[in-house]
Amino acid sequence: MVAHRLVLLALLLLPPSAAWPQSRDAAVPYYPDAVWQQKTPSEAGVDPRLLKDAIAFAISGETKAPRDLKLNHYQTFGREPFGYAIGPIKDRGDPTGIIIYKGYVVAEWGEPLRVDMTHSVTKSFLSSVVGVAFDKGMIRSIHDTVREYVPPVLVYNPLAAGNKSDSLGTSDFLYLFETPHNRTITWDHLLRQVSDWEGTLWGKPDWADRPGDVPAEWTTRPRNKAGSVYKYNDTRVNVLALAALNVWRRPLPQVLKENIMDPIGASNTWRWYGYENSWIVLDGNVVQSVTGGGHWGGGMYIHAYDMARFGYLTLRHGKWKDRKLISNQWMDWAQTPTPAQPTYGFMNWFLNTDRKYLPSAPASAFVHIGNGTNMIYVDRDHDLVAVVRWIDGKAMDGFVQRLISAVERK
Repeated sequence: MVAHRLVLLALLLLPPSAAWPQSRDAAVPYYPDAVWQQKTPSEAGVDPRLLKDAIAFAISGETKAPRDLKLNHYQTFGREPFGYAIGPIKDRGDPTGIIIYKGYVVAEWGEPLRVDMTHSVTKSFLSSVVGVAFDKGMIRSIHDTVREYVPPVLVYNPLAAGNKSDSLGTSDFLYLFETPHNRTITWDHLLRQVSDWEGTLWGKPDWADRPGDVPAEWTTRPRNKAGSVYKYNDTRVNVLALAALNVWRRPLPQVLKENIMDPIGASNTWRWYGYENSWIVLDGNVVQSVTGGGHWGGGMYIHAYDMARFGYLTLRHGKWKDRKLISNQWMDWAQTPTPAQPTYGFMNWFLNTDRKYLPSAPASAFVHIGNGTNMIYVDRDHDLVAVVRWIDGKAMDGFVQRLISAVERK
């Protein structure tokens, strides 16, 4: 804790210096290379005192959940039906963050190079991988039914043995989109969490994630028409991940690395995990299907600097230096409110529609967010990205309010 305070103090109190590049055209955004250049708040035009107050607020607003995330799991999601963990879980670190203003690091605190779980921020990486598939023409339309793209899936089961006659009437394959309801589900429905997909994947029934208040209805309720009702549901997110794997025919972490993480200069320390049982046979190889979050363990393990690079990519509307990594069309869709849930775009873009999500932020701001809370705050109006890790959800708006005051020098 002492070390991160010293780092923060040094950043905030260094006198202005002429050593920072000042000759760039203001209309041309700065993009970091391997080392992200820093400016003191004063050099960047940010109020040092108000910025220090914002960071102190974030640190004091640390989540009350235990740092032992296995214990935390069994105090929360692990109490749901079928809630046992099936993916890796690791302890978390100190409250941590990075502030990027006009492309430069103006403050950091905590342990920004510590690789931690980022939970449902993983969903933003997943939807971006689907976006790259669309941009490459591998998905013709987001309004196509997903069934057109996903064949029967052979789950890898090294323990399976015996005679086929022992399993008469049981399929050797997993069919994701064969029920009458599931046949109607499109890519857009899955991306916006409005599919109401029915079934069980990796041992987790769809109804077991955040189950309703009436147990008698868990397996009997009528399905909502796809597109009509929003429900945040990790089983269905994992269905999207498996569908995307079948489109790419390559492990999604490799796809993400090649198409997004390497081009934005991310480190070599991030990892994207699936579950211990989420393995399939694909083109003669055994491949793990990754998860869209850490609901039952797994998901993206990443440090704050790599999260900031991804946030900066989305701030720049999918462009990195002279390359368009994600199309304008996809970025526009990702930030278009979902009719059934106007503060949600594609997963996991939480939108500030009518300033309902973060009242202190501009309506155009959005966040990539996950349990913890892990937040990547993206604010085009102020040319601002903030990564804040392990903050209580109720403190997010207070932090944003203080951060914007520092940038506007109020």
